Amino acid sequence: MTDAAATSPPSRRTWSPRLVSLVFVTVVVAVLPLVFPSNYYLRVASLVWTSGLAVVGLNLLMGLAGQVSLGHAAFLGIGAYAVAIGPTHLGVPPIPSALAGIALSALVAWIVGKPIFRLKGYYLAVATLGFGLLLALVLTSESAWTGGPDGMPVERVELFGWRVTGALTWYWITGVALIIGVALALNLEASPTGRALRALHDSEVAASVVGVDAARLKLTAFVVAAVYAATSGALLALMNGFVTPDTASFMHSVEFVTMVVIGGMGSVVGALVGAAILVALPQALTVLQEYETAVLGLLIMVFMIFLRQGIVPGLIGLFRGMRR
Repeated sequence: MTDAAATSPPSRRTWSPRLVSLVFVTVVVAVLPLVFPSNYYLRVASLVWTSGLAVVGLNLLMGLAGQVSLGHAAFLGIGAYAVAIGPTHLGVPPIPSALAGIALSALVAWIVGKPIFRLKGYYLAVATLGFGLLLALVLTSESAWTGGPDGMPVERVELFGWRVTGALTWYWITGVALIIGVALALNLEASPTGRALRALHDSEVAASVVGVDAARLKLTAFVVAAVYAATSGALLALMNGFVTPDTASFMHSVEFVTMVVIGGMGSVVGALVGAAILVALPQALTVLQEYETAVLGLLIMVFMIFLRQGIVPGLIGLFRGMRR
């Protein structure tokens, strides 16, 4: 052994950012029930997890592929209404109905995405907006199947005679689903497909020159985002026991886009932070009564002014600058 090798310090094993993000999300989900004082907080956290699951999927489309969708809530509505229509009208149990709704969302995304993703920029955003408005109109008008504007009840899930109810039970179901979704999204980001999507985000022309099939990748990201949204919608409907057309509304789609932008596009943890802010913060601001909406809007403006890349990437950049 040479003197240099003998005196060199031992190498330190460093965790990849992907593993750090997954461990962070897992620890948060596992620890929160230990500090929450009541079931109300478990309920709010479950809503954060379901919204976060949909936003993680949308983040793959916006943050990686660089494509904007203003109709993302439509796929949430497909998943939600699948678990309501299946047992009520077709006699299919809730879990198979949820799986069928997820598959249907993927199929619809593939069919709709092929012509839509020939468009770019504002034209693409308007096309996805039109799809979302169309589905919301169908859910509202087809009252014989969907219950119309009043919505319809959702049959409770039963496993081996055990009825799945309770705030803590649904907290763990939605939390585990979120962890699985985050793990899959992080693996996709680190895969060759994820690197190709990043290249597509930076420059579609340059990515095409090096052999990236831009049309196929954009369609793939759209289908994956639809699967995430449909899974979130099915979980939300089963947890609430009721579903309304508001699930697929345009404003819900805007909320999803806002969550991605506030948290930080391209960041899985940022997507969850954005979901937590827009779901949990209004609950905390209820003490302000009629000023609640104004304060929430002001906070969003402050985030965008001082953290233009989003909360998580912006804070990481500030921390690295302080270390230098």
